[in-house]
Amino acid sequence: MRKDQVDFVNATVWIPDSKTPNGIAEIPLTPLALEAFKSQALISGIGPFLFPRDKNPSGHHKNLKTAWRKTLKRAGVPYFRIYDLRSTYATRLSAGGVADEWVTQLLRQGDAKVFKKYSQMKLQMKREALEKMNRQANEMPLESGTATIQ
Repeated sequence: MRKDQVDFVNATVWIPDSKTPNGIAEIPLTPLALEAFKSQALISGIGPFLFPRDKNPSGHHKNLKTAWRKTLKRAGVPYFRIYDLRSTYATRLSAGGVADEWVTQLLRQGDAKVFKKYSQMKLQMKREALEKMNRQANEMPLESGTATIQ
């Protein structure tokens, strides 16, 4: 990623090339992501790349597989494919109540069918939702032996 693709003022990243036309997009950054990009810009030096690679003559990473594996290892996180984050992202957006159309756009997909592949409401999430509902039902105050509906 080139530093000039990050707009720190407007908190966006510009993705200029992609396998598909929908992949070319301006992506909003959360405050946390913006701070991470700012920190990375400070440590990346004076070159044009946000994530420089001294060992590569081009000056940047060409293959993220090794960098991803090493990053996870240093963080003490068990290995998982970086691409799996798309599914996690879509699932969390859906679980948070974001409309399918918006999730599709945030994934930069042109077809809602592809969204369904990534948005997987996991069985565990369903169980957690049911447990939360049961806890709330059990915490309702009792009046005259019956629960009140709030």
